[in-house]
Amino acid sequence: QVVHTGEKPNECGKCGKTFRDSSGLIRHQRIHTREKPYKCGKCRKSFRDSTGLIRHEAIHAGDRPYTC
Repeated sequence: QVVHTGEKPNECGKCGKTFRDSSGLIRHQRIHTREKPYKCGKCRKSFRDSTGLIRHEAIHAGDRPYTC
């Protein structure tokens, strides 16, 4: 229901930014804490969210989805 109403009930205590769901807030809070819990198993580079890690892992796999 929150999606349809545009309501953003989850607020960051540090900066006041609001989010529709708690997972968005948790992901955002990592900016303030500098937490990067997602680590690459090959080079140990760290990321704030799983999407960043997945995108990075494509480098090791040799995936190049974009052409010049």
